[in-house]
Amino acid sequence: MPLIDVIEPEMAEGRLKEIYDDLSRSRGKVASVHKIQSLNPETIVAHMELYMKIMFGKSPLRRYQREMIAVVVSVHNDCLYCTRHHGEALQFFWKDEAKLEAFISNPAEVELSATDRKLCELAARLTDEPNYPNKAVLLDDIRATGLDDRAILDATLVIAYFNFVNRIVLGLGVELEADGGKGYKYD
Repeated sequence: MPLIDVIEPEMAEGRLKEIYDDLSRSRGKVASVHKIQSLNPETIVAHMELYMKIMFGKSPLRRYQREMIAVVVSVHNDCLYCTRHHGEALQFFWKDEAKLEAFISNPAEVELSATDRKLCELAARLTDEPNYPNKAVLLDDIRATGLDDRAILDATLVIAYFNFVNRIVLGLGVELEADGGKGYKYD
């Protein structure tokens, strides 16, 4: 149960109703993470603009890689809401339920490319210890897999964004929807 007041879509009026209607059209429905911001509707708009640019915008990172990073960050923060939502999105790309569940339990046990493994390592390190030592070594390892500095920037933006959202979700008691976070548009 949310720890602050939330305006549900059926009770929304004015600008909030417009925002909810836009979300329903563009994303398939209104998520609990958006409803938690209903007392300050323009933050939903800013939040979605950032989300869409980071997760769907042009990038050297593939969409599944961004979702994979989101899952790693959310698992490390013990954020079930984002783990389930972005696990569902990752499943859209992987189409392998066993692999996804194993990845959520222990990413180290799942077969990944060297590039994906290093992106997961970066996500875990920046989440667990943002000022970890020897950053340059890990970034050089990522470059050695073929990614460039733009990809490193984009990965870091995904990591930072999900640490931000995980704290909204965990701090304000956002709960997973009854459908388990399924039914959104992923590509």
